[in-house]
Amino acid sequence: MSIRAITHRTALLLAFAAASAAAQAPPATQDPRDMGEAARKVYAQSLHEARDLIDRKQYAEAIAKLDALSAERPREPQARFMKGLALSDEGKADEAIAVFRGVLADFPELPEPRNNLAVLYAQKGEYALARDELERAVQTAPDYAVAHENLGDVYARLAEAEYEKAVALDKRNRTAGAKLKQIREVSSAPK
Repeated sequence: MSIRAITHRTALLLAFAAASAAAQAPPATQDPRDMGEAARKVYAQSLHEARDLIDRKQYAEAIAKLDALSAERPREPQARFMKGLALSDEGKADEAIAVFRGVLADFPELPEPRNNLAVLYAQKGEYALARDELERAVQTAPDYAVAHENLGDVYARLAEAEYEKAVALDKRNRTAGAKLKQIREVSSAPK
């Protein structure tokens, strides 16, 4: 059982989600996400370059580029999301969590940061927090298959922990032992 993060290869999907969210309500002032075609191409190219740096594990350079993009366009979620991915890939889970929380503070409608936040929580053994984020992700995007799969994995891990407690408390409880064995078999089955 392993929950899956959205990778930087799919980070650009955030652009479409943010754009559709912005299109739902007319802005009171000019939306900083509105870019001309040339600016959009430059921004996309910069994201692509940052993605390449992450692929080459050049995290500091990627993060510097993403920070510059975020400073130029603070209401664009892609660079911020991708920074969270870079930090996560680099093994800086707490910093990645802070970035994903920041993205969600500004864009609570985006399920991808919730999914990645849940992955980080699960890696830390904080399954209840992971469950809560994934439940919010699937409420926001009912067709988000990865979040549904991850939620199932988190529920399985929570169930395993409860069956372990039941067996520890009552060694004669055969049904809890059988359920624990069953869930462990499912969890270790190849995907």
